[in-house]
Amino acid sequence: MDDALIARLRADLTAAHYAVDALEALWGAEAEAALERGDRVPARRALARRRGDAAGALATAFILGIPVSAEELTAALPTLGLDGARELGLVDDDDRPAMDLRPYAFLDAHGAGSWWIASDLGELATGGALRTDHVLGVGGASATLAGLQLSDPVDATLDLGTGCGIQALHAARRSRRVVATDISERALDYARLNAVLNGVTNIEFRLGSLYEPVAKERFDRIVSNPPFVITPRRADVPAYEYRDGGMVGDAIVEAVVAGAREHLVPGGVAQLLGNWEERPRIGGLARATRWADDAGLESWFVEREAQDPARYAETWIRDGGTRDSDAAYEDLVAAWLDDFAERGVTGVGFGYVLLRHPVGASTLRRAERLDAPLGSGAAGLGGHLTAALAAHDVQAALDDDALLSARLRVAADVTEERSHWPGDADPSVIVLRQGGGFRREIRADTGLAAVVGACDGELPAGVIVDAVAQLLEVDAGALRAEVVPQLRELLVGGLLAFEA
Repeated sequence: MDDALIARLRADLTAAHYAVDALEALWGAEAEAALERGDRVPARRALARRRGDAAGALATAFILGIPVSAEELTAALPTLGLDGARELGLVDDDDRPAMDLRPYAFLDAHGAGSWWIASDLGELATGGALRTDHVLGVGGASATLAGLQLSDPVDATLDLGTGCGIQALHAARRSRRVVATDISERALDYARLNAVLNGVTNIEFRLGSLYEPVAKERFDRIVSNPPFVITPRRADVPAYEYRDGGMVGDAIVEAVVAGAREHLVPGGVAQLLGNWEERPRIGGLARATRWADDAGLESWFVEREAQDPARYAETWIRDGGTRDSDAAYEDLVAAWLDDFAERGVTGVGFGYVLLRHPVGASTLRRAERLDAPLGSGAAGLGGHLTAALAAHDVQAALDDDALLSARLRVAADVTEERSHWPGDADPSVIVLRQGGGFRREIRADTGLAAVVGACDGELPAGVIVDAVAQLLEVDAGALRAEVVPQLRELLVGGLLAFEA
């Protein structure tokens, strides 16, 4: 890799204003939405009307995968030139696009940022099935995990299975040093390119499987978007390096969980995405939680969705570029369903995993289904999770009396919704809704709703509970016993906070 050539490419991309906002202005909101659906025609038509624009030529070639003339490419990359573009692998010997290179914008606890991310061209550009050693760019899952990364600064982070390097780049914003590993040399080449292209210098890249490249090393953080897709282990079923871990079922996620404690410092946190299989006598979340228990880790599993075997097979067969009309499609579906049936799998869950090396007694063990829409991906969830962990630790250290002595305040994004049967004065349903975070919806009775509504940070929670008990003419001790566990949940969920 020639750092001088990459520097020249960076200069050209900067001069062309090759950025997310510029491209959206070039092709418009409708074309942007069509691209997200896998349709490049509207964007292509919009760019054809803007011939001569450097950003448009770059987007045509390296996002849409449509060749542009040598003259257009030379004009868009005047510093790098065609020879440099060939040497970096941006184009092949016939000057056809050979790489996906696109702008990427984000917002995290450190503020707004933008990078350029290189990867292999996807099926939208190639028009066919992906190669098995395909290196994926920034997809929905990787953007979600990037947004989930805890926001507080640390010394050292491990990015396990870095792919194009997007998690390592994000981790480098909050970590003094990052070690990024992958089993694919091609993936590491892309990750190195992206680090140099974006001027990120605190990432070290290592080749190897799972934790092998970091034997006997420990980190403050581990982040991983592992190849968790559950693929039949058969010769006639293609396995893609970026998504298939080469193990049976969900064993790759289990392996990442099992090895995390050995590579975390006490108090260190691992965050990953994963699939877990559901079986007739045990649900997926219960199985996954058991992995963390066996590893001696604190855990928080959030299941975002669950699919039946047929839907799961269809999703990932199409992801590999095999279309419903292809001759191999039905045979692949049958192979997936045979594999699930033979192993007694009734469904597959997908979600987020947070693991922590305990310090002293273990107190964190959560497994929940949270499927409310998160709006623009998981942006902001890293800060939310950081605050949630801190709130969990504070409330776990308090007995009930101490908690009731604390002053609490309701979060600014919480609203209350009441539903009444026609003619009834009392509500039939009360729901506390969270506008940010995981957008939790909490069913509350009159007592809890009254307590939460009065939490403005002025009075201790116990005083509020006693006043509500008097107002509702119920036993104060009984209301305290009922409300305290609910207050703990609301604190961890972010609907309530401790007043400073």
